[in-house]
Amino acid sequence: MTKIVKDPDNEQERDYILQDNKKTRFGAGFIITILVVLIIAVVISAVYFGWF
Repeated sequence: MTKIVKDPDNEQERDYILQDNKKTRFGAGFIITILVVLIIAVVISAVYFGWF
């Protein structure tokens, strides 16, 4: 079964989606930040144009 995050102590495990390292944490944080900014922008524009 494919696991989501690779255990850094297990070198034999190869079927994983993400690694537990700085690059993965930075990428995930960056993507989440951009998504939050876009959601806020959509809500602000909906309020401005009177869609709510």
